[in-house]
Amino acid sequence: MTATESWNSLATSTSTPPVAALRIGPVVVDPPVLQAPMAGFTNYAFRQIVREFGGAGLLATEMVCARSFAWLSGHAAQSPDRLWGVRDEPRPLAVQVWDDDPVRLAEVGARLAQEYRVSVVDINFGCPVRRVAVDAHSGSYLLRYPDRVGAIVERVVMACRPTPVTAKIRLGCSRSEVNASDVAQVIEAAGAAALTVHGRTAQDLFRGRADWDAIAQIKPYLRRIPLIGNGDLDSADKVVEVFRRYGVDGVMIARAALGRPWLFRQVQAALRGEPEPSAPTLAQQRAVLLRHFGLLVERFGPARGTTLMRKYACCYGQGQRGIRQFRSHAAHVATPEEFCQVVEAWFPQGGGAAADEAAPLNGPAALHQP
Repeated sequence: MTATESWNSLATSTSTPPVAALRIGPVVVDPPVLQAPMAGFTNYAFRQIVREFGGAGLLATEMVCARSFAWLSGHAAQSPDRLWGVRDEPRPLAVQVWDDDPVRLAEVGARLAQEYRVSVVDINFGCPVRRVAVDAHSGSYLLRYPDRVGAIVERVVMACRPTPVTAKIRLGCSRSEVNASDVAQVIEAAGAAALTVHGRTAQDLFRGRADWDAIAQIKPYLRRIPLIGNGDLDSADKVVEVFRRYGVDGVMIARAALGRPWLFRQVQAALRGEPEPSAPTLAQQRAVLLRHFGLLVERFGPARGTTLMRKYACCYGQGQRGIRQFRSHAAHVATPEEFCQVVEAWFPQGGGAAADEAAPLNGPAALHQP
């Protein structure tokens, strides 16, 4: 049986377990479903689309480099683009930070807690990309040194009080260096309010399947704080099964939501035992895509907003006939006019009366034309 077949067979269970709200210190996350921080993707525009569809209990920014944030502050510059919208958008909201310096992380965490009034400060110990893990000796690189992880968490917790501090890790640096249980205990002892575990090692990057059995094995080592699982959650059925089978307190959804921001509301309904809302029609998805584009152009201007939208556009229309042609054309647009022309000409149209509806289904109500 393949991994996909295994998931599908598990998803046939008709019983939906009661799923309690997740508590991260004083922050109530209900439903206990978190939107993952993803560098280059989860900026304010994406978060706003997710928020308008509903269903995510806690949203998160892109991960912020503490060194860069400190440099901007020291030079009286604007806040990083990755903190766009953070001061004013609804709560709860988490900001994820990364670095290898406990002092600098504590300083940035304190600013996020006191000046930006974020709900949660999350520390990244899981990023496997070279720029972070190898060049900067941060992210997943630090999993080799649990004592240093503990020192960082303790320092940031003290600086951020009473704002809760959480951490995100992977199973280890490689399959021969799986030490997530040890790191988890250190993180809890240092005062963290929750732990998120991605079910791969750093060496795996995003290859293969997330190991949820390995995630579940960490739960007995945590005495006080909740465990949040992350990896390969791309349907409401899978989320329901994860809660039923693996005993986690919460889940984090990442890449699957980039082109399907309505996934969170589908998950929320499934966890409540309610009928799963249908995905928007292709016409409605097109409207969401343009809404997303409009938010980027409004913030960054026509040229940069269009450039940024290229990668987002490639996430929409997953699995639809003709989507490759749309992505190919969208990857080269340079102006809002070109982008809108490509959407009109190449985004899958679908068929039937529903395809003529202009507004998204129970999602973003206003279409911002760039």
